[in-house]
Amino acid sequence: MNHFQYRNCELFCEDIAVADIAKEVGTPFYLYSRATLNRHFLAFDSGFEGLEHITCFAVKSCSNIAILFLFGKLGGGADIVSGGELFRALQAGIDPQKIIYSGVGKTEKELRYGLESGILFFNVESEQELQSLNRIAADMGGKAPVSFRVNPDVDPKTHAYISTGLAKNKFGIPIQEAEELYVQASEMEHIAVKGVSCHIGSQLTLISPFVEAMRKIKAFIGRLSERGVTVQYIDLGGGVGIIYDDEKPPHPKEYAQAIREELGGLQATLIFEPGRVIAGNSGIMVTEVQYTKVNRGGAKEKHFVVVDAGMNDLTRPSLYGAFHAIQPVVKTGAAARVVDVVGPICETGDFLAKDRDIAAVQQGDLLAVMSAGAYGFTMASNYNSRPRVAEGMVDGDQFEIIRERETMESLIRGEKIPGFLEK
Repeated sequence: MNHFQYRNCELFCEDIAVADIAKEVGTPFYLYSRATLNRHFLAFDSGFEGLEHITCFAVKSCSNIAILFLFGKLGGGADIVSGGELFRALQAGIDPQKIIYSGVGKTEKELRYGLESGILFFNVESEQELQSLNRIAADMGGKAPVSFRVNPDVDPKTHAYISTGLAKNKFGIPIQEAEELYVQASEMEHIAVKGVSCHIGSQLTLISPFVEAMRKIKAFIGRLSERGVTVQYIDLGGGVGIIYDDEKPPHPKEYAQAIREELGGLQATLIFEPGRVIAGNSGIMVTEVQYTKVNRGGAKEKHFVVVDAGMNDLTRPSLYGAFHAIQPVVKTGAAARVVDVVGPICETGDFLAKDRDIAAVQQGDLLAVMSAGAYGFTMASNYNSRPRVAEGMVDGDQFEIIRERETMESLIRGEKIPGFLEK
């Protein structure tokens, strides 16, 4: 459930009309519902009540510090993949001991930053990264807390670009090789082995891949124990899907029950990295119709709705062919028409929807792109020198901007014309 609902044919976010917010801030913009963010976080987290666990929100999915602050207040941590995300999490007040650092390409500077910040552990993804951490920790006079991201070679049955647990993916260490690496790490003077990590992909709509991965990790932990290596944490990643169109993902409580059943008597603190399942349906993007046009040169007429949001603002449809429902902010009762909803970017791949049945619209009408709370703003760019849009949050009958719209001046901040060009 989310808190974007129609009242008398007008879309509301909690108790505020979306059209009123558009008048105040202009379009395009992202809009989040605090009540929905709260509800989804607690729905996920409560499924593991009674088990030692930390819900570490995947910062890459929705990184605004207001949202991270909210989850921190609810007891959550952060799953990060860059020094910038670590900075965001710390600025939002997230407890460093609830921050885990993933990613295949951490730089020396980032590794030092994580150690200095006192994070819970690094999810190490290669032997060379382990060696770097050992050297840096020695230089700093301490120990680096590590978990290894073990690749269980499980097919998540999701989009190829967001599949991460197969042998052919760049992530993690093959489960066949990881055992020796754990033994090696346990003997290093400046490494502290903390856990085992596994993340197989994103937008999963089946429980079975999670169960298969859990079974492989459980057996792997047993083999480690036989070799004298014990772990305190099991990081099971994220990946639970949401409903964009007609998907039937498992409810977080179903997922939690399946994990409980597979745990058996395993004694460890569980780490989870949910992102999309919490933020996805907690946010929308609002855009205004600029033009409608009809191309009649082909075998049949092609209708276009041109809006002021483009692939730089929401890249998922262009990048993944992803579906986002598109709804009128004010229902007019107009008949539906098959259209492409496209943006102003100078690319044929710039679209929000293709061949979609949408109620006929006119210039100036507002459209809401639904399920845009995850991998929406965080993947935005300045392509075509377009300022990134504003972000706002509603709490009941209150609204506040949580990120100002970029200005033209911000587009060239940091750029300069070198002196030798002026001679």
